[in-house]
Amino acid sequence: MAKLPEKPVTRHDVSARDDVSQFINKVKSMGAAAKAGARGRLIFAMDATMSRQPAWDQALNIQSEMFAETARIGGLDVQLVFFRGFNECKSSKWVSDPNQLARLMTKVDCRGGHTQIGKVLDHIKRENARHKIGAVVYVGDCMEEHVDTLCRKAGEIGLAGVKIFMFQEGHDIAAQAAFKEIARLTGGAWCQFSSRSAADLKSLLSAVAVYAAGGHAALVEYAGNDAQGKLLLEQLK
Repeated sequence: MAKLPEKPVTRHDVSARDDVSQFINKVKSMGAAAKAGARGRLIFAMDATMSRQPAWDQALNIQSEMFAETARIGGLDVQLVFFRGFNECKSSKWVSDPNQLARLMTKVDCRGGHTQIGKVLDHIKRENARHKIGAVVYVGDCMEEHVDTLCRKAGEIGLAGVKIFMFQEGHDIAAQAAFKEIARLTGGAWCQFSSRSAADLKSLLSAVAVYAAGGHAALVEYAGNDAQGKLLLEQLK
């Protein structure tokens, strides 16, 4: 069978790889979220509006696998939050089993509607008031809300000590500006990814999840079989 011609590497592909490296450098400057004897709590939020449909299956694979490594070490509770359709923004219960999280994610499909990032930020504030959240991961591709309102809410979350890691799919300029500012205001990080960087992104997210759950020792063990984990470990030294 004839091989399909390889796609040329574009400026956006190079940029995406640079963003992954910058994300790792940002994580370098942060201390481990986990403390001895404590369980980490992480909110995983995602945009499930129709604009994400073309790459949804791939995104689900990345998102459902990213916490698999934490099953071996434990120590991380995750809550899934998503929005879609008309005024629909839902959150799951907190789960400690990555397989259960994967099952929850596969039940979500895309529906038309505008972004509801503001509701996600409100939810983060409420959950953190009940019980401290270690970090938030958000995955989306656009932003259709008042950016100054979002930034005010992000600033309040940052003052509460919760870092938000914003992962942008695609190259929407308005989303990029908003996502970067939300990450900055919370002390988190922004990373842009495409289909070419998806594998590295999955590995990087897994390494960050392992680090959040088990700290440096867990990452040392994980990094033995993972290139991105090794890179993250080198940056943390």
